[in-house]
Amino acid sequence: MEFGVIGFVVAGLLVGFIVGMTGVGGGSLMTPILLWFGVNPAAAVGTDLLYAAITKAGGVWVHQKNRNIDWSITGWLALGSVPAAALTLWLLKGLHTDQDALNAIIKHSLGIVLVLTALAVLFKKQLLAVAARLSGPTPRLSPRGLNILTVAVGVVLGAMVTLTSIGAGALGTVALFFLYPLLATRRLVGTEIAHAVPLTLVAGLGHASMGNMDWTILSYLLIGSLPGIYLGSNLSGRVPEAVLRPCLAVMLAMIGYKLI
Repeated sequence: MEFGVIGFVVAGLLVGFIVGMTGVGGGSLMTPILLWFGVNPAAAVGTDLLYAAITKAGGVWVHQKNRNIDWSITGWLALGSVPAAALTLWLLKGLHTDQDALNAIIKHSLGIVLVLTALAVLFKKQLLAVAARLSGPTPRLSPRGLNILTVAVGVVLGAMVTLTSIGAGALGTVALFFLYPLLATRRLVGTEIAHAVPLTLVAGLGHASMGNMDWTILSYLLIGSLPGIYLGSNLSGRVPEAVLRPCLAVMLAMIGYKLI
């Protein structure tokens, strides 16, 4: 048991450190780590969702202090993601009596989203460059059309995050950049984090209501992650991003492939 406690604290420290250095990798790494520790897929997803809600709440405070959040975009995203999360939870609740089927769906979905996240991490610069080329001096969409597409992106993210606890970070940021290419990167990241908090909170509490939660493990992860994020943030920029991102992408792709 002691080894298990230490292992969860170290896992929180490691993931927090990577998130602090790269800004990505939270759910993408934490859920597979929990699976490796023997936590069943449903409980791993539920625990990671509340872990994300708590850790990202601090990020919202910092970004709001620096005026890095576009609350209008956050609101349109949440208009799609929160109802989608509720609907996904309702569908999962119907499978809750068949734990094997539920775990199988979550594992396969997790594998697919991990591979997509790995591609988004690996080709982030290229994707952002494409989005920048597509942007012009005049808006490509009317305000109404842009709002509708933002809600649609929120729907996809809401279902994806509720099912796997992954997607709000790398995939969400890339999607927002395609929709809002002229938005400053710091505001884009702050907006994505602000949207992730209510989404992961609703999804996490929904999983907790179905028993897909381990509160003890959650506390151990937080004990490790808080100093990990602090250390990683202070070292951010000292290790070349050209080295970190490919390593992280390969690791996520390998994990995703095994789960598929």
